[in-house]
Amino acid sequence: MARYLCVTCGTQYPESDAPPAHCPICEDERQYVNPAGQQWTTLDELQRDRRNVMTELEPRLTAVRTEPAFAIGQRAHLIETPEGNILWDCISFLDQATIQAVQALGGIQAIAISHPHFYSAMVTWSRAFDDAPIYLHEDNAPWVMHPDPAVQYWRGDTLKANAQITLIRCGGHFDGSTALHWSAGAEGHGALFTADTLFVAPDLRHVSFMYSFPNLLPLPPRRVRQVAAAVQPYHFERIYGGWEGRVIASGGSDAVQRSAERYLRLIAEG
Repeated sequence: MARYLCVTCGTQYPESDAPPAHCPICEDERQYVNPAGQQWTTLDELQRDRRNVMTELEPRLTAVRTEPAFAIGQRAHLIETPEGNILWDCISFLDQATIQAVQALGGIQAIAISHPHFYSAMVTWSRAFDDAPIYLHEDNAPWVMHPDPAVQYWRGDTLKANAQITLIRCGGHFDGSTALHWSAGAEGHGALFTADTLFVAPDLRHVSFMYSFPNLLPLPPRRVRQVAAAVQPYHFERIYGGWEGRVIASGGSDAVQRSAERYLRLIAEG
């Protein structure tokens, strides 16, 4: 039996003799079903022509992405802390070379994921690293397509994963959409990891807020205020988005509030 992966969104499903009939993640209006129809693959098939590239972004922070890109093309971040390494967000592809490279950096003690579009092959990653716990906000539980004992749901507005790492429920894109604050990041000035809860814009000076990025559906003002307010108590100089090159190098805290004000102003003009 195989654990099938949705080609469009990268979500992995439990072992089965045949591909699932459909992908609820893609059928949701925040994603989309491929116009050519639902398509599936497996890790064995992906291993024929893909590899993961690991890039140091700053001391104790490594990005992991797949080449050629697969599904929505996001990257994961391996954050090294004195209390163990945290994998922030996840990707669909994993092979032995990646496992060995991550183990050389200290392995993975826990996985934390921002929202369902990045759940990808989270269970396969967990099992490769001694069943590392997977922290997901309970509001996103209905979107878990591959249930597993490693999945641990947390509730409320924040979760202190360790002395340096805080998970922040922002809401917005999904009810349980989460950001990660790393207090030791950016040379001790703080870093925020946002995936597309706060999407780093191409100018690398602003973030934006969307209900659906592929379908270009905006986020209502109330939810934009909620997202901005959730991260306001935390200082962060740097913002790491979910895709290669999407980094606000400095002034991150101000960039979020300035971006929210701009968004709300433009919505109000309508």
